[in-house]
Formats: sequence, structure tokens, C-alpha cells
Amino acid sequence: MRTDRVFARLEQEPERPSNLQVPRMSRIRRVLFGMTLVVYAAIVGAVLTTTRLVRLDWQVMLFRPYQEWPEWHAFLDYFVVLGQRGPTAVLVAAWLGWRSWRQRTLRPLLALGVALLLLNVTVGAVKIGLGRLGPHYATSVGSAELFAGGDIFPSGHTANAVVTWGVLAYLATTPSARRVLSVVGAVFALGVGATTVYLGTHWVSDVLLGWAAGLLILLGLPWFEPSIAWAEQWILAHRGRLRERRGLISVPPLSPVAVRAAMAAQRAEAGDPVAPHTGGAGSRAGHGTAARNTDWPHHPARPHTSRSERTPVTPSGSRRPQHPDRAPRTAPLGPSTPRGRASG
Repeated sequence: MRTDRVFARLEQEPERPSNLQVPRMSRIRRVLFGMTLVVYAAIVGAVLTTTRLVRLDWQVMLFRPYQEWPEWHAFLDYFVVLGQRGPTAVLVAAWLGWRSWRQRTLRPLLALGVALLLLNVTVGAVKIGLGRLGPHYATSVGSAELFAGGDIFPSGHTANAVVTWGVLAYLATTPSARRVLSVVGAVFALGVGATTVYLGTHWVSDVLLGWAAGLLILLGLPWFEPSIAWAEQWILAHRGRLRERRGLISVPPLSPVAVRAAMAAQRAEAGDPVAPHTGGAGSRAGHGTAARNTDWPHHPARPHTSRSERTPVTPSGSRRPQHPDRAPRTAPLGPSTPRGRASG
């Protein structure tokens, strides 16, 4: 979709529809955010201290689900793409771009951008900081494989599936649509996380922390709604200034009524005794041509030029056609040609 069409749609009606309600940080959201944060910290602590969670990671890894159920391998190789950041971001951005055009607001696209930015910062920082190796690169059985230069903890596929598909439910405008999209997002998030464990690309603890990381972003997104609203206003205002500098904003033509009113004001200031024509059909019939001529502006008086200063019609300099019995003006006078006849 072209951005010019989206901005043109926004300029038609800058006010948002009345049925769009921005989610707020309610008490329930705060409680859920706090509980999820506690779970997040507990998972990180369990992996750092090499507890039962790490032993569960190794048990599932040595079980090798992809070898126990090989018939699912081909399908799940494609299904896990629903958690990859590139394809899912493009797909969801296209849908939210259409929503932005329909709702005449940039909020859906900006909310997605803020959510993905938070995802990259928070998940990426923990990945680099802990440096955990994946199951295929593990070196010591029973070890947490931390601070070994890896980037597997938490699971980026799982967190991205939670955030990308959860944003659709977050931006839903009706309760029924929110419920349906919440179920769809949960199925995709749970399925992608379980698929990474099946394929052996992530530990179980990676997936658990990825679910918690994505849920924290969705629950805390209302805190960034004022920033999203400010960014939308700034983008539209900046675009308007750029269009003014480039001369892309055209002045709309005046209506005939406005033209006549401006002419009447100019005549009144100049002291013109001729009143503007404002009457109906009877007034038009009484005034005749003078009344019709006052509807349109007159050109200013120009100095009268002599005939010699006017541009001739023909290159020969004469407006009259050549007579067959007359000699042209440029012909020399012969001795037998009378002067009066030659001059015509």
C-alpha cells in the first residue's frame, strides 16, 4: 500500500471514530503484569542456579521428539515460520496498514512498531547478556550452558509470536473480535513455542521465558499510548511542513459567491458608484448587460496604442488583400505610372 494514499485518507478526517477506545493500564493489567514479572524472574533464577528446570531441559532434549514423531516434522518446519520476525511482521503490518487507512489513524502501525522495538530491546539484551547455547550446541550434560557466547535464551520465535499476533487482539475494536483474536494469538504462540522444542532448537526453559517476555510487552503496552499519540501528531505535522516547503499544498478555488463579495468590497473601497448585482431574475432583466457584466472582474485600463505599434496580421505589413489591378507598394514607380494611381 502506498503511504501517500494512507496520508490522504488521514487528511480527509483527522478525528478518530468514536468507537475506537485506547486500552488503559487498569488494575487487572497491573496485577497480571506483576505476576508475569515474578514468573519471568523465577525462570531466570532457576536457570542460573541449575535447578530441576535445567534437568527437564536435558530430559526433553535427549528424548528427541523429532525422532519419536517424524511424521510431524515436515508440517512443523513450515508452521514455525509463524514465529519468525520478518514474515510475521510484514504480514501483520500489511493488515494494520489497511486498518490505518480505514480508521484514518496511524495508531495501529505505530503500536506494532513500538511493540517490536520493545521486543528487540528486552529480549535481545537478555540473549546477549546470558549467552546461552542451544540444545544442538550443548557441550556438557546437565549444564545450563550459560555465558558461552550463545543467543538462545529466551526464545525469540516464541516471544515474537506472542507479541506479533497478540497486537491484533490488543488493537481489536469490539469485544467479540478481541476474544477471537486472543484465541488465535494464543494458539499460534503456544504452537510455535512447542514446535521449537520439538525441532530441538530451544530448551523448554527458553520457551517458557519467551512466553513471559512477550506477555510482559503486551500487558505494558498501554503505558506507551501517550507516546504513540504524540508520535502520530508529530508525523502528520512534519509531513504538512514538508508539503508546504515543496509547494504541494494548493489553494482551493473560490466560489462565485466569494468572488462577487470580494469584488463588491473592492468597489466600495474605491468609491465606485456602480452597485454590484445581487438581485434576482427581475433585477437581471432591468439592468440588462450592465448587470451581467458586474458579475465578473474587469481588466484594468490599458494605454491605447497607435496602429503603427500594433503587430501586423501578415508579414507584408498590410491588412488589405492585394488587388489584381494594383501594383504592390514595394514595386518601383515607372515613368508611365501615374503617382496617384501607384499610391492607390
